[in-house]
Amino acid sequence: MRRNAGYFMRFMIALGLVIAIFSVLFHFIMLYEGREYTWITGLYWTLTVMSTLGFGDITFRSDLGMLFSIVVLLTGIVSLLIILPSTFIQFVYNPWLESQKKKEVQHSLPAGVKKHVIIVGVSPITRNLAQVLSRYGFYSVMLCSNTQQALDLMDQGIHAIVGDYDDSDVYRKLRAESARMVVALDTDVRNTNVAFSLREYAKDVPMVARAEKDESIDILKLAGCTRVFQFRKALGHSLTRRVVTGRLNVSQLASFGPLVIAETSVKQTTLGGLTIKECDLRGRLGINVVGLWDHGDFKNPLPTTVLEDHMVMVLAGTREQIEVFSAALGREIPTDEAPGPVLVLGGGRVGTAAALALRDRGLDVVVVDKQNLAPKLPGIRVQVGDAADLATLEKAGIKTAPSIIITTHDDDINTYLTIYCRRLRPDVQIISRSNLDRNVHVLHAAGANLVLSLASLVSTRIINLLEPGRVFMLNEGLNIFRADAGIELAGKTLINCGIRKYTSCNVVAVKTVEGEMLVNPDPRREFNAGDELFLIGDSQSETAYYERYWPDRGQTNEEEVSVERSLRAALLR
Repeated sequence: MRRNAGYFMRFMIALGLVIAIFSVLFHFIMLYEGREYTWITGLYWTLTVMSTLGFGDITFRSDLGMLFSIVVLLTGIVSLLIILPSTFIQFVYNPWLESQKKKEVQHSLPAGVKKHVIIVGVSPITRNLAQVLSRYGFYSVMLCSNTQQALDLMDQGIHAIVGDYDDSDVYRKLRAESARMVVALDTDVRNTNVAFSLREYAKDVPMVARAEKDESIDILKLAGCTRVFQFRKALGHSLTRRVVTGRLNVSQLASFGPLVIAETSVKQTTLGGLTIKECDLRGRLGINVVGLWDHGDFKNPLPTTVLEDHMVMVLAGTREQIEVFSAALGREIPTDEAPGPVLVLGGGRVGTAAALALRDRGLDVVVVDKQNLAPKLPGIRVQVGDAADLATLEKAGIKTAPSIIITTHDDDINTYLTIYCRRLRPDVQIISRSNLDRNVHVLHAAGANLVLSLASLVSTRIINLLEPGRVFMLNEGLNIFRADAGIELAGKTLINCGIRKYTSCNVVAVKTVEGEMLVNPDPRREFNAGDELFLIGDSQSETAYYERYWPDRGQTNEEEVSVERSLRAALLR
């Protein structure tokens, strides 16, 4: 500020000298014309001409005087109307505005703050993580490198602190020793530096980091990371679990003790054309249909809902019940419908992980990529070429492929390829990767049957580390989560509690106080306050449940509530 003020003062002094010189020259030129004015009049004339006001009450008669007037006028236009405003903005207003902005952001957390989550790395994935943590009742703070980043995050309702990621004193200001967890989601090299700097101050706080390369895993652990994840590989494995191969494939999505959540295509069963009531899966097998995927939209099934071949059923039951379902209701695929290879479009980290997982399942896989990735993918056929080229796709086997997995790192390209493949094969199953949550709906609209985003996968993993088994992502925006019954549901039954009516969630299991797991519980059984419910629903349904039946989200004592409230007040302040 002092340096900028010095620059501005130098300009003002120079401008004052120019005005003084013009005022003196005015006086002498007027004497040359035989007229005499006071020095105040000379200053008055100079300012009116330079500011282009030009009252015209005092004018020169000679050519010399008029030429002098032109020089004064042009000097005024340049110095007063151009240079002065820009100089003032650059050296006075902008520095003042920046200083005011810096006062709005925090550089440390107040004393006594604890059990918060520190997030290092600013990206769409970390922003989504901060918002998801807030929805589940966790307070998080994002470490930013500059003021503007922090202000942008604050505008989005995200708590942000300004500091250098490689300065151990910053983690002292962030109260890292009393945090629940530190999450580093930047590059492998930067995550290593974060871990090393953090351990200089906080030795025992849990730290989770992302690794892109295999060789970075050991390095990050040596630097001090508690857990290291390769999220892109995990996303590739998640995409393959939904692949329809032409024979009955009941994919297990999650398990909680005896409870198993699975899904399968209606086309692969003998249930096509029947209603939920006509199937009577609960009465015959003890299985409950808790959801249906219909062209990317999740629907709560009603007794009158007709099962169509393009739908995917989400089932809840025990492992034995799912096995009986597979054996009893599988549809035999005619010989002329024998499937071809599964196509994986894109050979990056996600595509490579998906191809290897499919190969390990014994499936025929073809990876389409512009580079020859055969050395990295032993036992997998690689079709070199552009995935948007019809000849390349035909050589890969698109005409007989039962499923296509689109895994490029660009959402625009994924949307383009989804539309193209859907036009070529209206009946094929298309599974696509999304980097940003906001593009999930776009990919569904483009024709994808299933879309999974990297941001949601990361958020789910972190939530489950903070509270193991708290939530499991079944699909993009669809979760299975746990919640206490509490006093809101004590003494009520599934029939009259209104959970499905008010929240659109389905109760798939109840864990009693004695530890017994009731899968697809009797609708007439009364809840106890100590029961733990397992529910399935989308993000909006989950939020509605928390607001209506579990508003405190499991906060256990007044001290935690007080600390978290003080954290929120400090960050908002």
